[in-house]
Amino acid sequence: MDTPTAIRRIVVTGASSGLGLAATRELARRGNAVVLAVRDPAKGAAVRRDLLAELPAADLDVHRLDLGDLDSVRAFADAVLADGRPIDALLNNAGIGGGRRTLSPQGNELVFATNHLGHFALTGLLLPRLATGTDPRVVTVSSALYRLGRIDFADLTAATRYSQPRAYVGSKLANALFGLELERRLRALDSPVRSLLAHPGTARTAMPTSAPTAAARTVGRLFGLLMGRSADSGAAPLVHAVVADLPGATMVGPGPRRGPARPEVEPIRRPADDPDLARRLWEVSAELTGVQPAAPTTRAL
Repeated sequence: MDTPTAIRRIVVTGASSGLGLAATRELARRGNAVVLAVRDPAKGAAVRRDLLAELPAADLDVHRLDLGDLDSVRAFADAVLADGRPIDALLNNAGIGGGRRTLSPQGNELVFATNHLGHFALTGLLLPRLATGTDPRVVTVSSALYRLGRIDFADLTAATRYSQPRAYVGSKLANALFGLELERRLRALDSPVRSLLAHPGTARTAMPTSAPTAAARTVGRLFGLLMGRSADSGAAPLVHAVVADLPGATMVGPGPRRGPARPEVEPIRRPADDPDLARRLWEVSAELTGVQPAAPTTRAL
């Protein structure tokens, strides 16, 4: 059972489909204002119309955001900050499963760029505004698969070794490491912002359609049908992490493997519990993005 915070304004990345759409709908249903950060503004506008038909009083804004392109991340942050409205929470939800090896406009491997670097930069750019918000927090969506992830700092672009599963689970480990290191740095600054993690378990979303082969796409869809929860159920841990009274560095999962999600706090497992690994990833990410979240200047904002 959630212990709700006050009504707030929340940025949700990947808000036009899957878990992001389900989380957006539930957050809006609870009376929160939501900024839909979407790669396709036309699709985002259509989703907004559908949500308003269901929830006529909802406060919904749509802005374009391509997390794989750091120029788009900066443009999105500029647009959202320019309206002067508060930002009370950031739900770093969007992600891609990957396909064949592709590089971002800045030359980073696209899964790592989209799932981790884009959210790292976005968090840093929005953090000063978040620090003035109501019960402010950053919730970063990882996966239970983070425990299988590895980060090859000598080959971050996967130029010598690439596979779609390896890229995806590595990015989910990066999400977990980032969320925990962000919390450590926020506490060192005595910031009012908290950093939490969430994961949906296995949910039926469009993610399997991005697999590189027809066989992999078929297996992914079948696994989702047999084992996965609905997107609404999968989004429950994400919403819980955004609205419940929880401490920073908390990982919220879906609870039992089968049946409706019953969000619960999960222990942090290896290798995400390695602060040295998290610190190294942070330093590399700051260099690649040109953004430094939770820098000392954040304290005064």
